[in-house]
Amino acid sequence: MSVRGRTVSNPWVGAVLVHGDRVIATGATAPPGGDHAEAAALRGGGASGAELYVTLEPCIPFEGKRTPSCARAVIDSDVRRVVVAMLDPDPRVSGRGVAMLREAGLRVDVGDGGEESGQLIRPFLKHFQTGLPYVIAKFAASLDGRTATVGGDSKWITGEAARDHSHRQRAWVDAVMIGSGTVLADDPSLTARPGGEAAVHQPVRVILDSRGRTPLTAAVFNQPGSVIVASSTSAPTAWKRSIASRGATIIECESDSHGVNLAQLLSTLGQRNIGSVWVEGGGTLLGSLIEGGHADEVWAYLAPTLIGGDGLPAVSGFGVRSMSDSLRLVNVVVEPLPPDILIRGNTGTWTPRLVS
Repeated sequence: MSVRGRTVSNPWVGAVLVHGDRVIATGATAPPGGDHAEAAALRGGGASGAELYVTLEPCIPFEGKRTPSCARAVIDSDVRRVVVAMLDPDPRVSGRGVAMLREAGLRVDVGDGGEESGQLIRPFLKHFQTGLPYVIAKFAASLDGRTATVGGDSKWITGEAARDHSHRQRAWVDAVMIGSGTVLADDPSLTARPGGEAAVHQPVRVILDSRGRTPLTAAVFNQPGSVIVASSTSAPTAWKRSIASRGATIIECESDSHGVNLAQLLSTLGQRNIGSVWVEGGGTLLGSLIEGGHADEVWAYLAPTLIGGDGLPAVSGFGVRSMSDSLRLVNVVVEPLPPDILIRGNTGTWTPRLVS
């Protein structure tokens, strides 16, 4: 089972113990205080003469560390070879775990699968290296880039497979974010319901509302989990008190031309240990995030339908004069979700520092 997004401040790391062509055991990192991937894989014993493949460099002892050294556990297990995809970005460990293993006489290979591993743990790396959450801008649109008709009807643009795929992403991120316009138009619950069932992990629901438009009856306040309403200092005080009475946490940000100051909000969310944010719109919020260089990935679920006319655009407020100035995604992946497709990729506004 994937532990992506379930390890809190730890990176989601995997380990595979192999003897010849046989997999002996696998392990995955637990939240802080629990086993790391290597320790979990080695727990059953029988590792003598085996090879261990790990996402990230085994850790070493350092001041304040709450778990035993994985490098020491590997040495004590009599594993003969360790393949490390990438070195630990934590300067307290980086390179020292590999050195400790080699000094003990183990063969250690570093870098095989490093780029792929870096891609897998990009959200952790972004939060660890910058203190900011990793932001994924998501929208579902027609082939002509509309997310709703001129009358505001948007249910449903994409089919069941695409909608379920989106719910599976909600189920691992730390937070789901929308603007108050989406609350007013769609009144979504913002819960993760892969396969139609409520996920065990529910992301924090973040609503951006600089003017105090979100009603107290909104569905987001009637679901399990936490709600954050990001507002401005100029929003009505009585409204903020009423929202807080529904159990929501109010974050007051400065106002800017787009409403809530996004840089300030994202910094605050990062300080609250929210390391990944799945943003579902609307178009104004998505445009502001992209224009401000805050989005790290874009996920576009496209349906084989045309809306045309004055239908609502997927991304608004963001425009360039020439194609040479347009934002072109990198590391692009296209996934079929019949009858729809998903196009996703990195924006390139932030690049992880991979240590190898």
